[in-house]
Amino acid sequence: MHDDVILKISNVSKSFGPVRALRGVDFELRRGEIHALAGENGAGKSTLMNIIDGILQPDGGEILWEGQPVRIASPNAAQELGIGLVHQEIALCPDISVAENMFMAVTNRSRRFLMDVGSLKQRARAVLGQLCDIDPGAIVRDLPISHQQLVEIAKALTLDCKVLILDEPTAALTEREAQTLFGIMRRLSAQGISIIYISHRMVEIFDNCDRVSVFRDGQYITTAPISEITPSGVVNAMVGREIGTLYPPKQAADTRTEEVIFEVRNLTETTRFKDVSFALRRGEILGIAGLIGSGRSEIVKGICRLEGDVSGEVLLDGKPLQLRHYGDSIAAGLVYLSEDRKGDGLFLERSIAENVSALDLRHVSSAAGLIETDREIELARSLGAKLNLKYGRLSDPVSSLSGGNQQKVAIGKMLSVNPRLIFLDEPTRGVDVGAKSEIHRILRELASEGVGTVVISSELPELIGLCDRVLVVREGRIAGEVAGDRMTEENIMRLASGLEAAPQPTLNA
Repeated sequence: MHDDVILKISNVSKSFGPVRALRGVDFELRRGEIHALAGENGAGKSTLMNIIDGILQPDGGEILWEGQPVRIASPNAAQELGIGLVHQEIALCPDISVAENMFMAVTNRSRRFLMDVGSLKQRARAVLGQLCDIDPGAIVRDLPISHQQLVEIAKALTLDCKVLILDEPTAALTEREAQTLFGIMRRLSAQGISIIYISHRMVEIFDNCDRVSVFRDGQYITTAPISEITPSGVVNAMVGREIGTLYPPKQAADTRTEEVIFEVRNLTETTRFKDVSFALRRGEILGIAGLIGSGRSEIVKGICRLEGDVSGEVLLDGKPLQLRHYGDSIAAGLVYLSEDRKGDGLFLERSIAENVSALDLRHVSSAAGLIETDREIELARSLGAKLNLKYGRLSDPVSSLSGGNQQKVAIGKMLSVNPRLIFLDEPTRGVDVGAKSEIHRILRELASEGVGTVVISSELPELIGLCDRVLVVREGRIAGEVAGDRMTEENIMRLASGLEAAPQPTLNA
């Protein structure tokens, strides 16, 4: 790591109406370093990165690039300086190929009348080879979220970057894909390329970064070499207080019951899962683990009739449900929180209040079927307070919120219908440590109140810390179940990878 500074931010501020997103912040990036940026959602991290990338313009302050004052007027201007940004949210064009997405900026600058598709695919394959095996001719919308994230990263690697900004790049990646990315980051750093790494995962920060800067409530708090600070020190600086345990106490032994509130029997969808059976007891949180592509999300979507031609029985409180489509599922009290909040979970350009009420407008409508704005606002205000949502006005579009606060709105939308059972797919993806703790607390409260709670997560520590039992899915079947002392990362991965065989859980297990 060199001592010379390539990027220096001084006294930069930015407001969105009454919300002060940045308040005179400072930031310094040295050439060739991997510099972590940490802070709770709403701390101002993404706002600052959008200013550095030319997406937003600051209200005040100064930006120095290689010692010279600059105004970064647009993303194109940022690219010309040598700045590349990989957004937390997927920002690809879904209806064109991987190669066309990767080289879109190059193609736009070209004066050629026809695109050389063969050359684009060849160049794309060379870059993708560093990350994973993705067909450069594949249409982006047909790729799983993890591969779309890798295409975003590969797109940034095609630029001649001096500074690469990675905003929560591993949120949708498998452990193997993440480790590949970390190797690339270290190679780029050795070549003198500077990396700003935004993550809520302390292990990633402390394993891969040279320094860390912490923001809180739109203000710069501190910068320290990784060798001179602890994960607890970073978390305390982020939240401005000592934070309690990340996971609430699990279901106490004296409150456990054998009462089954939800059952699935022999659920089958021809191509994606087969003979899936499990039960959920009152008061517990049930986890679902599995490698990407194992069928874990597809099983839950099948239960809720979101996709697929599904057969088998679904029972709530012992009574069979007749579910034809997701509307039937909502009416029965079964709701699903998508892992892709941007694509499936929210209406980004609609207001916070409109999003919260969107799942079933009858809750905020008059007898004549007209939406009553006062009821809609009150519903959003109540759930916003429960979720500790940070916002300016409930009439603001959801797109104006940070990623973590958008996730809270998506959860609020599920809770707005008073569900009997809620399936949450990656409920804390891209959410900071303080908000994670709040969401975990809320899920435990829901379970203790009798709401069936099922959590799908790629983060094994989350499943182990939060859930009472974990089902492990492999190749569309339940490979086994872990609970109690057997609920370890090693046991889950052995089941998920096929190294250990275990019987399917029984309905009364």
